[in-house]
Amino acid sequence: MSASPGAVLREWFEQLWNQRKEDTIDRLLAPHGKAHGLGSEPLVGPDAFKAFYRTFSSAFPDFHVEVIHTVVEGDMVSVLCHVTGVHCGPGMGTPSDAKVDFWGMTMARVTNGQMVEGWNSYDFMTCYQQMGLLPPPNL
Repeated sequence: MSASPGAVLREWFEQLWNQRKEDTIDRLLAPHGKAHGLGSEPLVGPDAFKAFYRTFSSAFPDFHVEVIHTVVEGDMVSVLCHVTGVHCGPGMGTPSDAKVDFWGMTMARVTNGQMVEGWNSYDFMTCYQQMGLLPPPNL
C-alpha cells in the first residue's frame, strides 16, 4: 500500500529539505512530475528539480522547513510551511549572511506514493527583501 498523500509531502520536506537527502527527489517525484511556482516555467522531472534544489540548498545550507498544517482530500494534499535559514552559500547571488523567515504553501497531487504535480506559493518577496535583493516595503 502506498503512503498517504500527507505522509508523502511530510517526508518530502523532512528528508529532502531538512535532512538534505537528495535521493528523496528520485523516490518521491514521479519521472514526469511537474513543480509549478519555483521559476518562470514548471520544473518537469527529477533532474530539473535537482538543479533547483542544488542552487537553493547551496544558498541556504541550513534551510529548514517546518510543516505546520496538512489538509488531505483524496489524492490531493496541501501543506502550510514555515521556512527559515541563513543566506550564507554561493547560490542566489553573493552570500549576505541574512537570516530569512517566511511562509508558504504547497499543494500536490500524489499517485502511487509519488508527487505527479505540485503547485508552490511561497513568500519569496519577503525572502528576497530579507536577503537585501529587494528594497523593504514603503509603509
